[in-house]
Amino acid sequence: MPALATLVDNFNDNIIGPEWGNAYGGVSETGGRARIPCVAGSYAGYQTAKAYTLAGSSVYLQVPVASAANGATVEAQTVFAITPDPTQGTNLAININTVANTIRFESNVGYTDGAAVSLTYSAVTHLWLRIRETGGNVLWDTSTDGSSWTNRRTLATPAWVTAAVNTLALDLWSYRNNGSANYSEFDNVNTTSNGAVYTGTATGSAQTAATATGKRIATGTGTGTADTAATATGSATYHGTATGSAETDAIAISDGPDTADAHISIGRPTRRWAVSEPWK
Repeated sequence: MPALATLVDNFNDNIIGPEWGNAYGGVSETGGRARIPCVAGSYAGYQTAKAYTLAGSSVYLQVPVASAANGATVEAQTVFAITPDPTQGTNLAININTVANTIRFESNVGYTDGAAVSLTYSAVTHLWLRIRETGGNVLWDTSTDGSSWTNRRTLATPAWVTAAVNTLALDLWSYRNNGSANYSEFDNVNTTSNGAVYTGTATGSAQTAATATGKRIATGTGTGTADTAATATGSATYHGTATGSAETDAIAISDGPDTADAHISIGRPTRRWAVSEPWK
């Protein structure tokens, strides 16, 4: 039973993964984000296979870009939805509409929810979104940082949520009724890690003591220090200094043989050397 919480993608490889096998409408993975065109009269989205379960699980993600109005008169939508198969128009969703400047927390049946909770949209306050099911309720939450969450709506779990085992899809989509095309972007599905790896300072021992300074690997623009200060744009790796020992202290020497215990004498040449086959 694959729970929605097991789906993890930070989109940093810029390749649409197989978990989004039902993606549609010309989407792409660009700049470490899922980019979805927002085109007049046309739907586009990242969609998983209909193979997941929400009951007792959750899914959260980041919305760094909600499609701007750009001349739309009714809607320019950026939507995070959990949809059962095969029921059409039934889903749990968080819908951002930049024409109305609203964010709605929806439990749709027949494409509508008259009891949806609607707030004024804030790209900062509503940067992170989450839908979860626990204790017989569905909860819609928002966060500024993906760590501290504010509940926006709580509803008794619809029957289809617990009945739809391994038949739910996560659908991230965008649509506008008119106006100029642009795009929405989603990021960091079920993760707050955006790809940086940091290894701290460590000490240890084998047969005698060994110590090492840390190593830092940074993805993206960053500044760090190893032996001397360094600044890098893009991926950068900084290695610290290290000392260590195995059975005795190890000391690096220059390339070449160790001649400390070798004594070489060169005498005068002598005659009467005989050379035989095959060197003759």
